[in-house]
Amino acid sequence: MLELKNISYVVEEENRQKEILKDVSLTIEDGFVAITGPNGGGKSTLAKVIAGIYTPTSGQILLDGEDITSLSITERAKRGISFAFQQPVRFKGLTVNDLITLAAGKPISIGEACAYLSEVGLCARDYINREINASLSGGEMKRIEIAMILARGTKLSVFDEPEAGIDLWSFNNLIKVFEKMNETINGSIVIISHQERILNIADKIIVIANGKVDKIGTRDEILPEMMDSSGICRVLADKA
Repeated sequence: MLELKNISYVVEEENRQKEILKDVSLTIEDGFVAITGPNGGGKSTLAKVIAGIYTPTSGQILLDGEDITSLSITERAKRGISFAFQQPVRFKGLTVNDLITLAAGKPISIGEACAYLSEVGLCARDYINREINASLSGGEMKRIEIAMILARGTKLSVFDEPEAGIDLWSFNNLIKVFEKMNETINGSIVIISHQERILNIADKIIVIANGKVDKIGTRDEILPEMMDSSGICRVLADKA
């Protein structure tokens, strides 16, 4: 279980302080949690604070009761937190098999690595020895990154707008991957997203606006409030 207590994050901008997160308190338990809200509301910053990329200006972060507020991203990874970037990092000279083996943190067989690729809808034979370079599309990289997270088997997996920059076919496949992860993972999945289809498969939705928690509830409680009279999600309309 992840607990955020009175988290604030302040940056220096044009010789003045700008508060990005303002006294955010929330609890994330096992299951699928979607964090949404208007652009500039602090969603991605919150994800990076959870992962340890940013250190909060004030407040406390607890993972299963342990205070991890001051821990680095590497130390948090060792505690069981995974983070998937909007734009996955490409590692020149490494193959897909190399990355999945590194993610697993122990020697694994080619068959085991291929099984993780199959889980995310990639033909293992075509990808296992591919180099992580520009020949891979955004959608392919997203699925390889998810395969790495599956190989890690962490208690908390955080995805920052996984739909960014990918085509509709890849997005449809990502939805299936997340649905399967939600059924099988023993832990928590946190996805930062504007996409209604992702919000529709979440167990809990957290709405962040103006750096604060605006609403928390189940998708049945939150989604109807986010729809306008024409049936269009207001968050998506704000993004457009």
